Amino acid sequence: MDHDGGNVESMGVTFSSVLNAPRDEVFAWHARPGAFNRLSPPWSPLRVLTEATSLRDGRAELALPGGLRWVADHQADSYDPPRRFVDSIGSHGLASLPARLAVRWRHTHDFDDLGDGRTRVTDRVETPVPGAALRPMFVYRHRQLADDLAAHRLAAEHGLAPATVAVTGSSGLVGAALTAFLSTGGHRVIRLVRGTARGADERQWNPDDPDPELLAGVDAVIHLAGASIAGRFTEQHRNAILDSRIGPTRRLAELVARTDAGPAVLICASAVGFYGYDRGDDTLNEDSDRGEGFLADVVAQWEESTAPAEQAGVRVVRMRTGIVQSPRGGTLKLMRPLFSAGLGGRLGDGRQWLSWIGIDDLVDAYHRALWDASLSGPVNAVAPQPVRNTEYTRTLARVLRRPAVLPVPSLAPALLLGQQGARELACASQRVSPGKLSGAGHRFRQPDLDQALRHLLGRAR
Repeated sequence: MDHDGGNVESMGVTFSSVLNAPRDEVFAWHARPGAFNRLSPPWSPLRVLTEATSLRDGRAELALPGGLRWVADHQADSYDPPRRFVDSIGSHGLASLPARLAVRWRHTHDFDDLGDGRTRVTDRVETPVPGAALRPMFVYRHRQLADDLAAHRLAAEHGLAPATVAVTGSSGLVGAALTAFLSTGGHRVIRLVRGTARGADERQWNPDDPDPELLAGVDAVIHLAGASIAGRFTEQHRNAILDSRIGPTRRLAELVARTDAGPAVLICASAVGFYGYDRGDDTLNEDSDRGEGFLADVVAQWEESTAPAEQAGVRVVRMRTGIVQSPRGGTLKLMRPLFSAGLGGRLGDGRQWLSWIGIDDLVDAYHRALWDASLSGPVNAVAPQPVRNTEYTRTLARVLRRPAVLPVPSLAPALLLGQQGARELACASQRVSPGKLSGAGHRFRQPDLDQALRHLLGRAR
């Protein structure tokens, strides 16, 4: 992606970049479900409620703080595919009136065919909002667009055709990003939901007794569902962690195995907790032994639960995930306000190893598992550069331009999580390497922590 950069004008902003993708492909990407989600900056307080069903005359709605709404109405008289679409601020209900009255906003999206499969994408916004305030959003959006298109192009070059992918846990942090990414890439996503299915893109899934026809017509299953590990490690919490993973995964794997002309691949979430809570400075790859602790036991049983699908000849990938970085959830969501207030600091002596991965690199790892038949069994979904806790806190503070001088005593996590929770979650130390992904020549979007946090927090240089 080549930046033409952004021009800050007195009444708005113009930002453009050149993408290595044909114009029709770029325009089609914007027209598919999930595009708005993929382009929404994760640091922003705005949250996508509904996407426009059409770029011609659809309406998107975003939640603002304080129960207010932002409505974006697409303008039919300016719709000119694949060259242009336009949206402007509208109103729909009382909650959207304050924004409509306070702000003028007209956003023109232009796509110029430069030949040789290249497209110039230009965003022009007419608004009194200062251009400098908008620029980080457009830097983020153009980077996301370029990286997503490149990932889909790589998959297509390796033979991945539009597929039907069933996903459990689609409303979670990883599931929401992954389903939006897959649908913008032209795949059909079927969300397996516990409640009543609403619409053709959902099917009701009973984890205790799944419908025999649940996976009919499905090419691949991505299984992300499971109770959150965060919390005090009481007996009730430990049981919830176990019960939401072991049985449901086994029954889903059995169903994959039983389904005629069923899914060719089952990709199941797993965790670097497999390696135990403290392996010192050892570099751990997929061949490393299982470690000690409750979470290591859970992950081992969780992974074993996929065996019925594997025994039936289905390719099974177990995604051993590190600490996912996104201001929308997980540890970064918890730490960002503290660090923004200048109250951040290392945990204990700060020597613990943190094996992290940016949310979009995790999405790419799941995507690769769909098309790369060389991937099977455990796959370490971590960035290639693990860091010590001291370096993590120093980097986050630098990106947020704040000091990080208040160390957190090791006792503090124990008060919140209990001794076991503190030992296995907050103070865990695992130096994990993405051996299989690196061996497959996988390219990470943000292999470096500083780069990843800048992208996710709108502080890109």
